[in-house]
Amino acid sequence: MADMMRGAYTGLAEIRRMVFREVAKLAYADADDDADYRWVDELPYRIIPGDVATYRESVFLERAVVGERIRLTMGLPLQDVDRPARLSEGVAAAARPETYYQPPLINVIKFACNACEEECYEVTNMCQGCLAHPCREICPTGAVTFVDKKAHIDKDACINCGRCASICPYTAIAHRERPCAAACGMNAIASDEWGRAEIDYDRCVSCGQCLVNCPFGAIADKSQIFQVIQAITTGDEVIAAVAPAFVGQFGGRGNVDKLREAFLRLGFCGMEEVAIGADLCTVQEAEYFVDEVPDKLPFMGTSCCPAWSVMAKREFPEHAQCISMALTPMVLTARLIRERHPDAKIVFVGPCAAKKLEARRTSVKSEVDFVLTFEEMAGMMEAKEIDYRQLSGDGSTDFEVASADGRGFAVAGGVASAVANAIHSLHPEREVRVEGAEGLANCRKMLKAAVKGKYDGCLLEGMACPGGCVAGAGTLQPVTRSAGMVRAYAKRSPYKTADEDRYRSQLSMLERSEDRA
Repeated sequence: MADMMRGAYTGLAEIRRMVFREVAKLAYADADDDADYRWVDELPYRIIPGDVATYRESVFLERAVVGERIRLTMGLPLQDVDRPARLSEGVAAAARPETYYQPPLINVIKFACNACEEECYEVTNMCQGCLAHPCREICPTGAVTFVDKKAHIDKDACINCGRCASICPYTAIAHRERPCAAACGMNAIASDEWGRAEIDYDRCVSCGQCLVNCPFGAIADKSQIFQVIQAITTGDEVIAAVAPAFVGQFGGRGNVDKLREAFLRLGFCGMEEVAIGADLCTVQEAEYFVDEVPDKLPFMGTSCCPAWSVMAKREFPEHAQCISMALTPMVLTARLIRERHPDAKIVFVGPCAAKKLEARRTSVKSEVDFVLTFEEMAGMMEAKEIDYRQLSGDGSTDFEVASADGRGFAVAGGVASAVANAIHSLHPEREVRVEGAEGLANCRKMLKAAVKGKYDGCLLEGMACPGGCVAGAGTLQPVTRSAGMVRAYAKRSPYKTADEDRYRSQLSMLERSEDRA
């Protein structure tokens, strides 16, 4: 299910942004180690002023939901609503640059949930009570009857096959589906005893598609905005590593100089392009593919999307070795930065919620200190009153490093294309078959077919988000628009394929034995 709200500045998007902005604003303003953080308790009143509700049935509920969003934005857990508590409880412990959020990453704010119905078919008022009654005749369980000349579906007898809806001449039968559950390719969302959404964390891979598809704003992920600003205000060297999907997210058309100026104004000491790491990841995967497929492995799946990688290894453990062990672009870029800035705090800035989960892995924690999404960065820019489009910049139009293929990682199909191009460049005689899937449900279907032998010898690209990284949970713009802008930006690179990257010679130094374990 595609996110229909992406790119529309809805009331929900405004609330999210206001929370990010206000937390960032006060974090910048309050750098005193002895602060008591009482301002946290006042934030809901600043964000939701007055006594008239705008979005929900009462202003008190609005403030309660905003309060929980504030806690999550600061990396804190949701509160227990059945006991007295202050929003600021636990803030002092979280106000340290080295603090990681505590799992789970994706959270349901229960009292914000609309308790939407799970999947079902429902007769609408478009029903004409026609003489043919095709919906009743085709139903395999007898769930459709007619009451007062209108169709009626017995939900206890219905098996949700959808045949009634497909045959109705008036399209009077609607398919109802909980938006968050429909967006979840892991079937990880069910209902609690009150009908509210509940996440099965044994299945969840933190792709974040549920949180951007919930129209009630009841699902949110934890942020590290607060901790990043703490690192900046305490004088640490903080460097941003920006994912290839950045193009157009803050306005403009890939204005690198403006983005660099914005990061400097936010207090960052520098900014690097993660597409460099994408080039190195491409070369790694190309070499692994040539060495291992088909002699050692029947097929190989790409590694850069953490949600896809976790799903594949969790659900197909006997084929876990078929997912490439190449380091992700985020990790490779961080290692490059750390070679030159060993004491820096490195912040990955990108479109992806699952990268926050990846950064918690033991082997990655020492490389990447924080992960922020583009939406969280936009909130930080608003806190410092930075209008990206009005910045002057230094006139530079490019990072002038990464290849077009490396920058293309942000769009579905880009990873596999980059790896195939590198293989053709390094091994012209080698043929490469490529298959790809977008969305975890489709990724699962692709893997099932691969396990049965349909894709022997293939390179498989899995993308958890439909459209690729440009559709990640932390993006701001419509997917098709972002994809077009990324492609246009990629064409400006002086290099076409990843093996032309000048950093390629450092790849062996950046690889470490424990990563292949």
